Amino acid sequence: MADVFPPRTSQLQRLVARLGISEQGPVRWDLLDLALTHPSAHPTDNYEQLEFIGDAVVRLVASRLLWAENHQGQVGEWSAIRAVLVSDRTLAELAQSIGLEKFLRVGSSAVGDRKGETSRLADAFEAVLAALFLSSQTLELILPWLEPLFVRSIAKIRSDPAYQNYKAALQQWTQLHYQQLPEYRVQSLSSPGQSSADLTFQAEVWFQDRCLGQGQGHSRKAAEKAAAKVAYEAILHEQSER
Repeated sequence: MADVFPPRTSQLQRLVARLGISEQGPVRWDLLDLALTHPSAHPTDNYEQLEFIGDAVVRLVASRLLWAENHQGQVGEWSAIRAVLVSDRTLAELAQSIGLEKFLRVGSSAVGDRKGETSRLADAFEAVLAALFLSSQTLELILPWLEPLFVRSIAKIRSDPAYQNYKAALQQWTQLHYQQLPEYRVQSLSSPGQSSADLTFQAEVWFQDRCLGQGQGHSRKAAEKAAAKVAYEAILHEQSER
């Protein structure tokens, strides 16, 4: 990739300063620029390859932190927390917390695309981690600012007994106690003349001939998640009253 133009370098230096990284450190500005270039801005010189590496980096940092917190922790719990921690939603929230969107170059086709913003920010966040890792071949440019963000996110995730993934939590509970899986029954709720974009789905989650919960959503997946949330919270309530 061509050398980074001075105005762009100044922008990237502001980002590095936000992260508390010394500008005298081994930051490769060309990689950082690449990490913050969306495919809509350039068909080849963009963050896609760095994102691939960043996906591994973010999982390593998350795993390392969870292990450091409690060496004797349960792998199943670590996996559940990490799945939320490295999800697009969480990474996009972290990207917004450091103002990453202000430094991301996007083409005209992506401007105003609110629907794709979450995945765009998450991808760029991973790519930035890759750029910083490749700059030093270590985690020295990453851990000082990312670990505190992860610590706060982990606390937030742990405050939710289902780790924000009620389908997985419900499945784990039924398997643990009964070695069986819940069943989801979904139907669309439509009216004459209604477009497919406006369809609403209703889901029921059944277990051992009993409907544990119902939920609605604009997709089958969303409806199932809503039903699983109702079911899981009902189970927790029943257990608390025993």
